Amino acid sequence: MHSESALQWLRLAMVRGIGPMLGRRLLAATGGIEALWSATACELKSVDGMGPQLLAAIGGSHHAPVADILTQCRSMQIGLICPDDPDWPMALAGVDDAPLVLFYRGNPASLQHVPMLAMVGARRASREGRLLTRRWSHYFCQHDIAIVSGMAFGIDAAAHGGALEAGGTTIAVLGCGLMTLSEEQQTQVAAIARHGCVVSEFLPAQSARPAHFPRRNRVIAALAQATLVMEADIRSGSLITARLAGEYGRDVFAVPGSVLASNHAGCHQLIRDGAMLLDRAETLLQLLGLNNDRSTEMRTGKQYRPADAAEARILMAMAGEAVHLDLLADTCGLTLPELSTILLRLELQGVIERLPGSRYLLAMELSDT
Repeated sequence: MHSESALQWLRLAMVRGIGPMLGRRLLAATGGIEALWSATACELKSVDGMGPQLLAAIGGSHHAPVADILTQCRSMQIGLICPDDPDWPMALAGVDDAPLVLFYRGNPASLQHVPMLAMVGARRASREGRLLTRRWSHYFCQHDIAIVSGMAFGIDAAAHGGALEAGGTTIAVLGCGLMTLSEEQQTQVAAIARHGCVVSEFLPAQSARPAHFPRRNRVIAALAQATLVMEADIRSGSLITARLAGEYGRDVFAVPGSVLASNHAGCHQLIRDGAMLLDRAETLLQLLGLNNDRSTEMRTGKQYRPADAAEARILMAMAGEAVHLDLLADTCGLTLPELSTILLRLELQGVIERLPGSRYLLAMELSDT
């Protein structure tokens, strides 16, 4: 699950003070990973950023516990790839601050999938935001788009979940080592690994730290052809992902929401800053120039034909937004007992979904026939 070259890249990645950008400058100056270890001190000192402490660190790098790391990896079925390996993501080529190595669980070949879409957003996302993310992720996977996210709560979990439901490819990028996850997270890793890959640039036993997540976000942004922010407040880390995606020359999209809800303020800021507003999943396919032959299909593959005029009025009132129970009753001219009976029947059939605060949302497209 690793090449000889990957071991040398891991040795470089474990040198304290050598980050991805300096590491690549060293390789460019010395002629590659094999030549690096036999380079003279004079050659190394000529590289911008190198000083006495880093020279000493490289000189002592043969003591790095690479063998111990690999033993840990074998015990957890964790693989290791580097930029010299055929499975290294092509999207990371030319990205100066891309990781020097990636640890992974799953199928590394899935990292070559084209196109990829990053779907990111708030951990404390609204139920509407999670539902929309799951639906759109499912829809995108039906069109052979791989979904990239960070395997966090909220939007990330919904993005991966929608992809798994569709049987599509999904990639999770972690801000910690693959051995430090909880039992619940390991279950999620196993599910994603069957349909894609879970990757981390951090050593397997390295626990999560706040500084790790911006680094994780840059990998998400670099892997994907485009980044879509589904729901985010003004302080959300997903705005970092969007900014980095723009710096890497990727497209950035944001979903608008209510101006009265702070959990949409980050998306609105992105739109003001030039991100493309996205209110329909089909629009993204068109803007990216992707195949949209199946855009007339229902996102979930299901359609519902109202059983009677009362159902039709109720469902039309829900078109495009969540509606409160009282407003539905007024709009449709029904008493609350009459309405509640119909809503329960539709909910049990999966046609609608009940949200917090006595609100209801259409969960299935209506049939035209």
